[in-house]
Amino acid sequence: MLVGTAVRRVAILGGVRIPFARAHTAYATVGNQEMLTAVLRTLVERFELHGVRLGDVAAGAVIKHPRDYNLTRECVLASGLDPRTPGLDLQRACGTSLEAAIVTANRIALGQIECGIAGGVDTISDPPVAYPRDYQQLLLASARGKSLGERLRPWLRLRPRHFKPVLPAVVEPRTGLSMGESAELMAQRWRIGREDQDGLAYESHMRAAAAWREGFYDDLVVPFLGLRCDNNVRPDTSLEKLSRLRPSFDPADGTLTAGNSTPLTDGASAVLLASEEWAARRSLRPLAWLRYGKVWAVDFASGKEGLLMAPAYAAAAMLRDAGLTLQSFDYYEIHEAFASQVLCTLAAWRSPEFCREALGLAQPLGAIDLGRLNVKGGSVAIGHPFAATGTRIVATLAKLLAGDAGATRGLISVCTAGGMGVTAILER
Repeated sequence: MLVGTAVRRVAILGGVRIPFARAHTAYATVGNQEMLTAVLRTLVERFELHGVRLGDVAAGAVIKHPRDYNLTRECVLASGLDPRTPGLDLQRACGTSLEAAIVTANRIALGQIECGIAGGVDTISDPPVAYPRDYQQLLLASARGKSLGERLRPWLRLRPRHFKPVLPAVVEPRTGLSMGESAELMAQRWRIGREDQDGLAYESHMRAAAAWREGFYDDLVVPFLGLRCDNNVRPDTSLEKLSRLRPSFDPADGTLTAGNSTPLTDGASAVLLASEEWAARRSLRPLAWLRYGKVWAVDFASGKEGLLMAPAYAAAAMLRDAGLTLQSFDYYEIHEAFASQVLCTLAAWRSPEFCREALGLAQPLGAIDLGRLNVKGGSVAIGHPFAATGTRIVATLAKLLAGDAGATRGLISVCTAGGMGVTAILER
């Protein structure tokens, strides 16, 4: 609901993350709360927010323990912000933190709040370990017993299989396929070859390594638990090394490998958003403006569309909202869940048939300049803690726009599990 007389511009004032770490390495002994709290504390210190009440902090995680049902609020209470600052948990799979940024920006734009933080965190190293449902039902049946006999009788059904833990898996309930298996099907449908996927992965590593060498990430990343840089970036990789890796999801005919797919990753990120007036009162210079956002979903379960193709639709709808073309951008940040996913999306935008039949366009959206794509590295190199990737990208793109006097706008595209996609436009 609009508070006031006009929709306001939303400023991105800055962002920060901890280094992204391959699962079961640097952050093997901590969980979501420790990582997200570290990021919030850094924002509080950097922007002198100690004791300041913000309008809201919105964040989330894809994999979290039941004890973390109020994860964001608990991290707020440990961050140094005024404890009266609310915390909102949300989740849209890999688009979680970009969705958090859009939700927070909408509330700022409508005048409901003046400022807020959006973020995300995820850990593969500290997953919730559950036990089979029939074991759970046995426990509950025992707990419901009124007499000693009723409480003991269910335990007669106890079997060794009940002690086999059930770990989280990135498998779509509707299809039974892992995300990698689904991406293999997309690569086949769009005829995306292994060589092109390896080429994109190589560029991701080279650009991320160069960005670290030149100091681009120095103010975007803060050390945590002794780790100072993303530990998946491979400056010494080569196309030859990538070509020798075996397929990961289809041993016979697959093109997706550990080298051209994102690794399982731990990490956290967040950005500070505010109205223009709030930023001016605190003498903070906006890096960029969050102008548009769009979410979409596709019918992947029936096989009509690929699992990770929703951003192709979301971006097209967002471009209509903004009155822009696909070529209207200085930078493109497309989340590299898999190199094949990025290439499938680009192929769809170039396809006259897809743009006509699926998007209802008279002409294809067209090609983009690949020299403007993920210029500081992408998720294949940097890593992908599911819920943290969106605000990593927002902070990176905002800094790119602020540092380029000739740039005016950038496009963000993030695919997610469940056949969804989240996109956004940042302007300078």
